[in-house]
Amino acid sequence: MRRKSWHVDNDDRVQSGLLAKPVVYRLRRAALLDKLGPGLITGAADDDPSGIATYSQAGAQFGANMLWMMFFLYPLMCTMQMISARIGRVSGHGLAANMRRIFPSWVVTSLVALLFIANTINIGADLAAMGAAAELVLGWGRHLFTLVFAVASLTVQVLVPYHRYVLYLKWLTLVLFAYVGVVFTIEIDWSETALRMVTPQLALTRETAIMVVAVFGTTISPYLLFWQASEEVEDDEADPTTDPLIDHPEQALVQLSRIRWDTYIGMAFANLVAFFIILTTALTLHAAGVTEIETSADAAEALRPIAGDLAFALFSLGIIGTGLLAVPILAGSAAYAVCESRGWPIGLEHKPREAVGFYTVIGLATLIGLAVDYSDLDPIRALFWSAVLNGVVSVPLMAAMMIVVSRKDEMGQFVASFRLRVMGWFATACMAAAAITMFILS
Repeated sequence: MRRKSWHVDNDDRVQSGLLAKPVVYRLRRAALLDKLGPGLITGAADDDPSGIATYSQAGAQFGANMLWMMFFLYPLMCTMQMISARIGRVSGHGLAANMRRIFPSWVVTSLVALLFIANTINIGADLAAMGAAAELVLGWGRHLFTLVFAVASLTVQVLVPYHRYVLYLKWLTLVLFAYVGVVFTIEIDWSETALRMVTPQLALTRETAIMVVAVFGTTISPYLLFWQASEEVEDDEADPTTDPLIDHPEQALVQLSRIRWDTYIGMAFANLVAFFIILTTALTLHAAGVTEIETSADAAEALRPIAGDLAFALFSLGIIGTGLLAVPILAGSAAYAVCESRGWPIGLEHKPREAVGFYTVIGLATLIGLAVDYSDLDPIRALFWSAVLNGVVSVPLMAAMMIVVSRKDEMGQFVASFRLRVMGWFATACMAAAAITMFILS
């Protein structure tokens, strides 16, 4: 079927003739907070247990010298998440489905396999950390609580439709603002902190390279890229007033504008929390000479200035809350990728009998991840190394995304603008350079 010949320029501005009354109405609705969806949830999930552990280790080990990364990464994370969302909204398909139309099957299978492995390890590390966090408060039951959290996560994904539990996912990470509160309870040399942000004192060592890769990997995570594209598709299918932009470009003004603001706000939330986690641990743990976080108790000490004896409880609430948010997204993004690459039915809005393969992958990813809880690696260290793995796996996935969003035969007139492509390839190059440097120095 021949598509209508509408024009949208590289800044996503639609010709004035498209500004019909229904579009203006939807634009007004899109300005409301309740229209913030995939971007906001993705931003909240970005500060998952792996993120908390990685940012905490960055602050403890390097002090304020790692704060510069959050300013550097904000435009890069926004760019990659907007590209992800754009691919989903324009094509009506997730990342893996789009890659399947461009790349050889072995390439897609390899990329999906990398994502599944990274997600499974990340799920296991998150679940183990949640169990350890519960044990930190109660003094018992780490393995039991890890199993309980795994079962609870699976139950929610299988029995509760996405459009229902998504309403609650947005608020689970508010406890992380406790890290913001800490900086107002202790004395801070802001001039020294600002100096370290602008001129960090870092030596090019193996430890520095590993930390940079870990921060990259937990901030621009592969699973979040796949998740946001797929949830744009889910939201589109759930809303009878919207359609894939490739077939209905008259909706571009509203939808691409919403994606931008949704992503800006969601990533700002993630970036702000990450900044304060690094700053908090720098001012508490690093200042006290604690440069290696080995256990959950070590990480929880950063909250003692604001929570006192309740520091363990507050930290545990943050780990458990963000874990309950992140584990379904980790498992879900793996399922989207695997099933899209195979052409199987997908979607959290489907009942299990309607998408057997999709829910099977979710179950397998969660159950296999449980094995991490029985390994010798401490949950906090497991979280950190899962971030390092994500930093390596992200590189080929980001490169594949950039190829997809630059193809006119896939995106039509909605290929990414020159500015967006430059920023996307720059982000990919930075991730690659960090990973290569880490391997060279290892």
